[in-house]
Amino acid sequence: MATSLSFSISPTTITTSRFRFSAMAAAATTVTTPPTKVAPAVIVGGGRVGRALQDMGTGEDLLVRRGESVPLDFDGPIFVCTRNDDLELVLQSTPPSRWKDLVFFQNGMVEAWLERKGLKDANQVLAYFAVSKIGEAPVDGRTDTNPEGLTAAYGNWASAVASRLKAGGLSCKVLEKEAFQKQMLEKLIWICSVMLVGARHGGVSVGVVEKEFRTELSSLITELASAAASEKGLTFEEAMEERLCAYSRAVAHFPTAVKEFNWRNGWFYALSEKAKAQGKPDPCPLHSLWLKELRIV
Repeated sequence: MATSLSFSISPTTITTSRFRFSAMAAAATTVTTPPTKVAPAVIVGGGRVGRALQDMGTGEDLLVRRGESVPLDFDGPIFVCTRNDDLELVLQSTPPSRWKDLVFFQNGMVEAWLERKGLKDANQVLAYFAVSKIGEAPVDGRTDTNPEGLTAAYGNWASAVASRLKAGGLSCKVLEKEAFQKQMLEKLIWICSVMLVGARHGGVSVGVVEKEFRTELSSLITELASAAASEKGLTFEEAMEERLCAYSRAVAHFPTAVKEFNWRNGWFYALSEKAKAQGKPDPCPLHSLWLKELRIV
């Protein structure tokens, strides 16, 4: 005759068992993400961007002021966070053997200058983030068309740049040369078009340009994009205007003004002058007209 066995399990035992099981399951599925490794760097320039990059480091960076020499014996990238007009001085202050470690964070068309200096494959960063003032946390330029972020880096130190920015809560893509060049030209087109249209209307904010003068902005973006594509022999990705206007909305509070002409709008005006000298039509007629209206040229 079979013996009947019975067990008594208390609610407390069930609850405890369930708790242990849940805890073990959570422990089994939780993955600890190691902290992002940030390589020590020399940072040239103690302005907003330079200080922000230093704050993302681990305290091992070396900050070099404008005009000071870059050390020969400090391994790692050299972040150049100065105005474009100071680049010549930075190069003179850097040992030639370390030029390969220079990482340029400048806006505008620095490509021609780099090529003249034998640095056509130099490290570059397109910084789509804003730092309002020294000490404040940078704000990433994520947009409704590019929520993953627009900041991009190219070169042998690109991964180190991306790691540092990500440690600071910012996005950064690592791109190959052609993809980076296209994005660099897009940002050049953005800054040249938005700032010029805004200057025509008394220096209104970027957001006002995008919202109230969209027709003018659209015409200028199309014109400059066509000239850049023809000059460089490349094809831009579709929907450039939407991307650039989305970025305008992300930094709507920025004021507008035509600055650093030789590094920005001056590149497009040089294309116009070259065409004129060759007896060809101006590839950027609106751009030339509005520059003359403002007596910039």
